[in-house]
Amino acid sequence: MDLVSGYKGMVGLVFGNDSSGSNEDSYVERLLDRISNGVLPDDRRNAMAELQSVVAESRGAQLAFGAMGFPVLMGVLKEERDDVEMIRGALETLVSALTPIDHAKGPQNEVQPALMNTDLLSREAENISLLLTLLSEEDFYVRYYTLQILTALLTNSQNRLQEAILTIPRGITRLMDMLMDREVIRNEALLLLTHLTREAEEIQKILVFEGAFEKIFSIIKEEGGSEGGVVVQDCLELLNNLLRNNASNQVLLRETLGFDSIISILKLRGSAYSFTQQKTINLLSALETINLLLMGGSESDPGKDMNKLANRTVLVQNKVLDYLLLLGVESQWAPIPVRCVALRCVGDLIVGHPKNLDTLASKVLGEQPQVEPALNSILRIILRTSSVQEFIEADHVFKSFCERNSDGQTMLASTLIPQPYSMTHAPIEEDVRMSFGSMLLHGLTLGESDGDLETCCRAASVLSHILRDNIQCKERVLRIELESPTPSLGAPEPLMHRMVKYLALASNMKTKDGKTSTKENSYVQPIILKLLVTWLADCPNAIQCFLASRPHLTYLLELVSNPSATMCIRGLGAVLLGECVIYNKSGESGKDAFTVVDAISQKIGLTSYFLKFDEMMKSFLFSSVKPTKLHKPLTRSAAASMAEIDDVDEQDSSDHKNEDHPILSSLFDSHFVNFVKSLEGNIRETIVDVYSRPKSEVAVVPAELELKRGESDKDYIERLKSFVQKQCSEIQNLLGRNATLAENLAKTGGSVSSQLEQRTSGGLDRVQAETLRRDLQEASQRIEMLKAEKAKTESEASMYQNLAGKMESDLKSLSDAYNSLEQANFHLEKEVKALKSGGASTPPDVEAIRAEAREEAQKESEAELNDLLVCLGQEQSRVEKLSARLMELGEDVDKLLEGVGDDMGLPEDSEKEED
Repeated sequence: MDLVSGYKGMVGLVFGNDSSGSNEDSYVERLLDRISNGVLPDDRRNAMAELQSVVAESRGAQLAFGAMGFPVLMGVLKEERDDVEMIRGALETLVSALTPIDHAKGPQNEVQPALMNTDLLSREAENISLLLTLLSEEDFYVRYYTLQILTALLTNSQNRLQEAILTIPRGITRLMDMLMDREVIRNEALLLLTHLTREAEEIQKILVFEGAFEKIFSIIKEEGGSEGGVVVQDCLELLNNLLRNNASNQVLLRETLGFDSIISILKLRGSAYSFTQQKTINLLSALETINLLLMGGSESDPGKDMNKLANRTVLVQNKVLDYLLLLGVESQWAPIPVRCVALRCVGDLIVGHPKNLDTLASKVLGEQPQVEPALNSILRIILRTSSVQEFIEADHVFKSFCERNSDGQTMLASTLIPQPYSMTHAPIEEDVRMSFGSMLLHGLTLGESDGDLETCCRAASVLSHILRDNIQCKERVLRIELESPTPSLGAPEPLMHRMVKYLALASNMKTKDGKTSTKENSYVQPIILKLLVTWLADCPNAIQCFLASRPHLTYLLELVSNPSATMCIRGLGAVLLGECVIYNKSGESGKDAFTVVDAISQKIGLTSYFLKFDEMMKSFLFSSVKPTKLHKPLTRSAAASMAEIDDVDEQDSSDHKNEDHPILSSLFDSHFVNFVKSLEGNIRETIVDVYSRPKSEVAVVPAELELKRGESDKDYIERLKSFVQKQCSEIQNLLGRNATLAENLAKTGGSVSSQLEQRTSGGLDRVQAETLRRDLQEASQRIEMLKAEKAKTESEASMYQNLAGKMESDLKSLSDAYNSLEQANFHLEKEVKALKSGGASTPPDVEAIRAEAREEAQKESEAELNDLLVCLGQEQSRVEKLSARLMELGEDVDKLLEGVGDDMGLPEDSEKEED
């Protein structure tokens, strides 16, 4: 056999030809010869027993057996069915050859003979077919050893064996029959089917049509449900394999047996206070089944959403919510993993389902007279629990409750009624008699006295869900005012101002064990920032409340520029500043968008400010968010240690270069991350637009061009000159801003170019290098076009400069003409007085001449002023167009801008460069 001879050659390469290996090879060979060529039955049976013993103890013997033993033993299984003892010995030897032998010492990359034997045996489909026929034998050990061999083959060569069994007639049917066999055979068949159904949709469907659901639930009931042993766990693992990502099997289960059999496993029997490790694992497996039904099927299944909706409806009709709340909320003696998974299922059960949302909102827990709404109990878990994972899952319930549920948000917000200071700072144990809103406000202000703001930030996370995408709730909560610790010394302050105060205090926060919080373990500031970002979004009144206190803006600027803060904190602070610009509708000086942009420009710098967004988007929280969190299947190996079940998320920070607390990966869901990303572009565009235009747009109204009643000509001209100077000043200010923008653009473009060069020199492949080369050619062509536009812009700017000089000379000549008019008027008045003093009568023609001269001079001055204002208006329009052109240019103009900046020195030249 060529395959065996090649395998035998591999034995020599792996183990060499030393004396010990040669002795084992020869010994195994002699035993195989006695089995195949022996005459006496007892001698052959003894040889089989010796072969099984040596193969079970020696890796060298395993490898030697794999090289030459399979044809001999498969021949025994095929031709000697009547000799039960030989069949048993052959099967037991095969089990030993496929079972790894663990040695404490040995290299990690050492060849595993058991794996190689598994691969060799599973290559021939005839071998699998022969083994399946042995399942119909009457002997117990024959069936038992056969199932063990098939399980070992599935463990190491899963795909190959799945394909082989599908091609064998009645292969799966024979395996299903083993579930009705004796207990030991049944348990071994369960393990085999569990391995067989992993990621094998066709086998899953065949098993279901063979009655797998009925048999699984029958075994679970027989074993005692959640109180049963590891057999219940195996049954639930097989059930989960049949339902995972398989919508058709879920529909079949729902419409035939229903979900009662699954839900009954969640019922606590016996002592509800006793949770053994096996009972905990069984409950977790049953909760995983509920979670699979809530998922509805695979992502690619077109009927997933309808199936998910139907599953949720039927589950709530079957009272599953009661059992989930019992395990997750009321049973505080239950292990933390059970409570966490139960709360996760509650959130997934209600999200996007109006009837289920109403059902949870109306649920009350406890017994008379101490009953309270279920949502209050879940909120208490958030505020009190010492488990971070339990807080995350309870927070998930409120996130699911408030998602696309404006009525539910309004209902929760309506209970937010401020309490007296004595009640607000009462011990947390006294919150049993509080309403939901009072308990939430109690949690928001609880940690102020002792410096522990962890409870506050947890309550802030819940409040952010209530406010998300709901303007009415934002306005309502905006009106909440909290009493000062000493009412006689201070007026009540808005809740938003208190949250900003806690944001500042959080940098020096101490944890419950008295240690000072650091950026590696603190999640308080990011969660409060998330609340403020959610609150200020699309709410101008919230912006005005935030900016009503000048220190808020100052602190936020310091936070964004604080190098000791994490990238996430600085980035969220930058988003908060951006919201104060894009949602700011105020025209009041000191609170308008221009004030915020001006403060950003002076304290941080626009380039540095925009870099905060880039840093945040590169951070782990914003670059690694996934739409849904996929849980690993709860297998025997995963459930072997409770440490692998409990608070898994606490270990995330060790697996990633993440400076933020691992809890934020769960709280910063995809909705919030995508919302922040969508804000970034709007913030950049709006801030640049506000920065590049004048603070106040001056509209020239016709009344300012007319002579006011009772105003002298001199005052009129002075007023017009003042107006023109104001316009010129604003134009110069605009040119200065554009020059600053051009400089920032040049710096940013230069840094990007240097990064590209470093990446190319760092070893990018040829395809990327060729792409960069083409981009460089396109950039060169664009620069040539920009140079031509620059020359045209320079000529236009020169023309406008000459025109401005001409207008200045015209204004001077106008002033000289007016002075001449005044002198002529003075001489006329002097002559009139002389005539009057000479006794002559007042000549009527003097006044007419005087009026005619004044009217003619006034018309001439008005015409010249109109021409001057028209020219100034045209110049301002040109400047605005050039500024807009600058905004449209990309990063490729940086070298052009640097060159022009070196050659030009006048403000008009800066305008030409920007264009």
